[in-house]
Parts: sequence; C-alpha cells; structure tokens
Amino acid sequence: MPLIEVEELTKTYRTFKKELGFWGSVRSLYRRRYEQVNAVESVSFTIEEGESVGFLGPNGAGKTTTLKMLSGLLHPTSGKARVMGYIPWERQDGYRRQFSLLLGQKNQLWWDLPAIESLHLNAKIYGLEKHDFESTIDQLTDLLEVRDKLQVMVRELSLGERMKFELIASLLHHPRLLLLDEPTIGLDFMSQKTVRQFLGEYNLRHGTTMMLTSHYMADVQALCERVIIVNHGRITFDGDLPDVVDRFAKYKLITIQWDGASDLSKEWFAQFGEVVELENARVKLKVPKERAISSCKQLLDQLPVTDIDIGETPIEDILSEAFRQ
Repeated sequence: MPLIEVEELTKTYRTFKKELGFWGSVRSLYRRRYEQVNAVESVSFTIEEGESVGFLGPNGAGKTTTLKMLSGLLHPTSGKARVMGYIPWERQDGYRRQFSLLLGQKNQLWWDLPAIESLHLNAKIYGLEKHDFESTIDQLTDLLEVRDKLQVMVRELSLGERMKFELIASLLHHPRLLLLDEPTIGLDFMSQKTVRQFLGEYNLRHGTTMMLTSHYMADVQALCERVIIVNHGRITFDGDLPDVVDRFAKYKLITIQWDGASDLSKEWFAQFGEVVELENARVKLKVPKERAISSCKQLLDQLPVTDIDIGETPIEDILSEAFRQ
C-alpha cells in the first residue's frame, strides 16, 4: 500500500483585484472584482514508503501548496488524499507524530534561545524519552557537525548552522515522512553539500520517505530517483530522473580543443551546431542529439583535434525545457 495517495487534489483561491488610484479604491467599496486562481488543479500521484521524490516546477506552480495540504496546514477545495492511512487536514494526533514539514523560508526554532532549548521543547511536545532524545541529538549533531553550537543563541548562528538545527528539530521524533520545501535555499555551496550528504545518509539509515521541492538541481540529482514536474497547478511529468533527460534533453554539448594552427570563426563552426563559446583554440557547441555523432566525425576529420568531450545537457536546462513545454 502506498504511503501517500493523492487523487484529483485541487486548491482554488478567490483573489480580490483592486483598480488603481483613489477612485479605484472608492469603486471597490461598492463593487469588488474577484478572480479564481487554481494553485493546484486535479493532481494525482502515489508515493511508496522509502521513496525520495523530487516535486519540481517553476515559481507559482503549486509545489508548496501541495506540501501544505499533505501536511494538513491547508484544506483542499476538492479531491482526496491519504497519507499513512490518515486524511491530512483532519490533523489527527497519530498523523502529526509521524511526519515533518521543513520550510526553507520559515523558522521553527526560537530566535532568542540557544538551539538546545528549542530542541528540548520539541522533545517535550513529541513526548520523547530522555535517553532517546540524547542519543538522537548526539547522532544528528555529529552528522551535521554542529555539536559545538548547541548552546549558541539561534539569532547568532549563521544561516547554514540554523538550517542544520532546523533539520535536527524536524527529525527528532524519527518521522516516517519528511516534506522538504527548499531546504538549501540561501545556503552557500559547502552548506548545501553538507545538507545533501546528511539527507542522503539519513535516508539510507532510516528509510524515511522524502518529498523534496528545490530550485537547486544538485539537490534533486543527489537525493531523488524519481521526479514529479508540476506547472500551473497540473502534473506534466511523473517518472524516473533519467527519463526526464531522455524526454526533454534535445541536444548534447561538444567541446573541442585543437592545436591552434587554424584561425576559425563562429560562422564556420555554426555549420555543426550552435556556438556557445569560442576562444583560445577551444569551442563549445550545442548540437542536436541526433546529429552529435556525425558532427563529431566531421570535426575530427577537418580539425587537428587535441581533445574532445561530449557532455549531456545540464539538468537545469532540461527541466527548464520541461517547464516550458
């Protein structure tokens, strides 16, 4: 039985549109204009226990709204959802003890208290035994390398350190389901890498089901085998990450280095593909997949090539193409 079952889930907002200026404000007192906005429209999917799924889409696609409905923060306009056998928006105590929602732009730690105090509060809320709490703190602070920051005021922590403690707070009660909304937003490269490695290792150790939204494709590649792409509130793709590449990657990147004896122009290289970069006897070409082999052969025949590399389309470009379509 799937851990998450969603059927025709829809969330519609009624938004007020005000006209510009003073007289627009006066007119709105007597005649208000509204419009219906479908944040999520007839979304259906299932997720098995232990899966790590990327829930992807451009801004305003309905990702966070979906996560909030699955966590019970929002009631849907229509449709059904069952998570671990519970209806999320009924907010039963048994359900709330088995999942965590981590919003990258929202804090759950108390700003003016040391991090350990907020963690103790969470332990009390979830009714954790002292030895369980202490062993979990030891394990997670070691994995995230923040043991020496436990007594520091949250407001004095760096953004990366705060996010690590947000993760610890979310995992204290060993949830079966972890809903992650932009967990690495705003973090520097090293902090992003640490959080990704931690989540991957935690998932391997505990088999926690993860549903992740992120605009950092490195997060998706590191943590998710399956992706669901949503746009304008509707699901446009649901499948394995390599299938996204096969379906939406339309070109390959060919990089050629030659001995520099020939002074060649962009116009000359344009016969093989789109010139992305040309300098110092090195060219990078964007070539349609079906022409990649023949273009490489022609280039090898016509140039004194010293090095050649055929690369895949960056995953960011592939997903941008998927969103556009």
